[in-house]
Amino acid sequence: MDFIEGLPRVNGKSVILTVVDRFSKSAHFLPLAHLYTASSVAKIFFGEIVRLHGFPSSIVSYRDPIFTSNFWKEIFHIAVVKLNMSTAFHPQTDGQSEAANKIIAMYLRCLTGDRPRQWLQWLPWAEYCYNTAYQATIRTSPFSVVYGREPPVLRPCEQGEAIVPAVEQMMKDRDEFLVEIRERLEQAQQHYKSVYDRSHRELEFLLGQWVWLRLLHRAMASMPGTTRGKLGPRFVEPYKVLERIGEVAYRLQLPQGAKLHNVFHVGLLKPFRGEPSTDIPPLPPVQHGRAVQVPAKIVRARLARGVVQVLVQWQDCEAADASWVPLNEFKEVHPDFQLEDELLDQAGRDVMVGITYKKRDK
Repeated sequence: MDFIEGLPRVNGKSVILTVVDRFSKSAHFLPLAHLYTASSVAKIFFGEIVRLHGFPSSIVSYRDPIFTSNFWKEIFHIAVVKLNMSTAFHPQTDGQSEAANKIIAMYLRCLTGDRPRQWLQWLPWAEYCYNTAYQATIRTSPFSVVYGREPPVLRPCEQGEAIVPAVEQMMKDRDEFLVEIRERLEQAQQHYKSVYDRSHRELEFLLGQWVWLRLLHRAMASMPGTTRGKLGPRFVEPYKVLERIGEVAYRLQLPQGAKLHNVFHVGLLKPFRGEPSTDIPPLPPVQHGRAVQVPAKIVRARLARGVVQVLVQWQDCEAADASWVPLNEFKEVHPDFQLEDELLDQAGRDVMVGITYKKRDK
């Protein structure tokens, strides 16, 4: 299961929930409204997936807050459905469904790019094309695996065959769309196959071996464009390998109380050369599984549009990189950082609201 977000809003829908069957490779594309919750996603899952196929034996998804919420876990615990989450920073844990999601996302975005206000109308046909297309991994179409027969042939509409002009135009648009979307699907499959084959490498680690760990970095929401730079460190600290999970994942010995899943994909690890430390090195601050920047000090505070903001100077950054961050957001990410009361008292009047002047009486 995965989400494709950022689509043009049509009838309140701007998100596609993709659900892919690992065995048959068949997929369902379900439109959602943003913001969605665990409850709303569960309702559409029951109405469109369980209604047709029953409950799955297991669900593989990445660590989205929707899928890690107590509501989502409990409702599928009652239904005796096993929830398998991807390893930290590597949603490709289930490579087959992740590859399918990438293909789906690519050709659906091609569709929405050409038809920004019509993607919701053509989404059912996009799903039909995907499920009736030939898949090299199963050597047939997903439709054939699910239903045990070849998909029915859609007869193209001949010119002048329909006596109603509106019907003839609708069938013509359908035929043109089906031809185009099948070309996009084949193009997406070939593109991702070539990319994977070009960058794939074999790498294995032994139990007890020390490896460098690479973390993705999350900037504050109010810091657009802020990066660590090309020359910044890509790996945080070396950690000890405790266990091998499957073929491409390893469990590492993280510090006590680390708020991070300790299973990582091999692509995020690198062999450590030299004498390792006797102590387990600490992890940087983490929010939603991503490393965040560490504040060095608070320069000053202000009130902007009714929201108290603080100007934060970040560690290992120049003074020019200081940025304004909402106070509530800062406290949520850095709850242990000591804030001075004097700074908050200096927030003053709202800097985003102008002062109304009136003519002085003579």
